[in-house]
Parts: sequence; C-alpha cells; structure tokens
Amino acid sequence: MRAHQIMTRSVITVTPQTTIVDAANLMLERHVSGLPVVDTNGKLVGIVSEGDFIRRSEIGTGRKRGRWLRFILGPGKSASDFVHEHGRKVSEVMTKSPLTITEDTALADIVEMMERNNVKRLPVVRDDKVVGIVSRANLLQAVASLAREVPDPTADDDRIRNRIVDALEKHDWCPFGLNVVVRDGVAHLSGVITEEHARQAAVVAAENVEGVKAVHDHLCWVDAMSGVYLNSPEDEGRAKAS
Repeated sequence: MRAHQIMTRSVITVTPQTTIVDAANLMLERHVSGLPVVDTNGKLVGIVSEGDFIRRSEIGTGRKRGRWLRFILGPGKSASDFVHEHGRKVSEVMTKSPLTITEDTALADIVEMMERNNVKRLPVVRDDKVVGIVSRANLLQAVASLAREVPDPTADDDRIRNRIVDALEKHDWCPFGLNVVVRDGVAHLSGVITEEHARQAAVVAAENVEGVKAVHDHLCWVDAMSGVYLNSPEDEGRAKAS
C-alpha cells in the first residue's frame, strides 16, 4: 500500500503568522495533534505539533538549567529556548523544513521514516503543496480496518475511494480528518464527528457511490466542549464481541 491509499486528504493548515493560541484551539477543536504550516502561496514551510506546546511560559514548564549548563550550551541555545517558550506566533515554535513524503511513498518507507526520525505524522506533498497527511492514526486505522483482508487495494478501489472523499468533502457535515480506505469495494470511514446526524449522512453518501459494496463506520464522536469521545457503534459492538 502507498500513502495516497490511507492519507487524510482534507488537511487543516495554519500560516507562520497564526497565533499560538489560535493554533492550539484549532488542534483541540479538530482533534488533531499536528498542523502543517504553509505560506501565502500554499507552500509547506513547517509543521507545529503538540510537542511544541509542552515547554511554555504560560504553564510554567519552561526549561530551567543551572548556570554551569547554560555556560556550556552558550547564549545561543538559551535565546532559542526563550523564543520557543515565549513566542506568540507559529513561526516562532514550528519545526522548519519538515520531513515530507509523496503520494506514492510505500507504507513500509513511511513507518521507517517515522521511527528513524521520531515523528508522528508526515505531510504528503506534490510540487511543494500539501495534498494530504499520513499520521500514526492513519496507519492504525488501516491495520484495524484491513488486517483481515488479503489483497491490496486495486486501481478500482482507489477510484472508489476518491469518489467517496469527493462526495463527502463537499458537505459542511463532512467528518473532520476524514479518512477512507477501500478494499474490494468495501469502504471503511474514519474521522471525527461532533453531531450524530453526520454519521448517518456520511454512511449514506458513501453507500451511494458507484462501486461501493458495503460501508463500515469507524467515525469517532467528539464533544467539542469537553473533549469526551465515543467510538462508533460498529466498533463498540466488535469490541464487546471480542
């Protein structure tokens, strides 16, 4: 399998000028742990993630180094830490020139890159523009949905997947972080919804796509205020049965 077969296509992005507060709120609202950073031309220039918010002055978690260690590291490191801990814009905390992959990158290569570089997500780029993102969650969804299947997705499955994504993304109730995986015409929907009616709408929309034989619902419901989440009834039922 390759990146385009499991990636999240509708990617939430921020700009270098986005404030830290806005980026943090966006990550919480959309239930994502990282955001690609793009410039005014849509070119990928960085990535900001949960780890960039761990050492922050607002919550008193800034680094505290002894005088001797500060002397060894030099003033440059202290200055850099200060910017990261007190910066108000995404450009001041983001990882610049992040690792990227293409739509044709094999999953084995993606996993190796994640492990070797200790990253949880990789932007998918085409001509320097972000066209998707593959996270550990995408890999987990692929395993959970498809581990019981033997054949790899076919070209027809890829076309069905694209039609499903197109059918859902044009609606305002489309799940956040929508991910669709198709094998032998059987579609697996993953993502986040904040309204239960969106679950039925997503399933119905997928069922109406030409070539779809069946639809499995893995959509996670999240309360936008409290952050409480529930797995889909289908996944809950499978968990109880096992």
